[in-house]
Amino acid sequence: MHIGEVAERTGLSVKTIRDYDAAEVLHPSGRTDGGFRLYSEDDVERLLMVRRMKPLGFSLSEAAILVDAVRVLDEANPEMDVTAVRARVAAFIRDAEARRERLDGQLEMVDEFLEGLRAH
Repeated sequence: MHIGEVAERTGLSVKTIRDYDAAEVLHPSGRTDGGFRLYSEDDVERLLMVRRMKPLGFSLSEAAILVDAVRVLDEANPEMDVTAVRARVAAFIRDAEARRERLDGQLEMVDEFLEGLRAH
């Protein structure tokens, strides 16, 4: 699919998707004869993953590492040893869980703040 459709489906701007390509976070799966970017369903899923990483404070370089690891796992054949890649993904999971806990704490403070304001 073309970049406009991907932008619509992911909620990302065309510029952001191009920036991710330039930053080597995610490259399109192909190009038309005219040089236009073409994206697959897997590309869309990986872009959504990057979008979901942003609120947790992950950097684009971290997103690129995770996107690459997921691609390797998706494309691995049964004979490949992907133990190290699975360990990398597991580390991201632990990190994301810790970041989520910090956000939960921040949301609790926001709730207390709002409750205090509403009491006046």
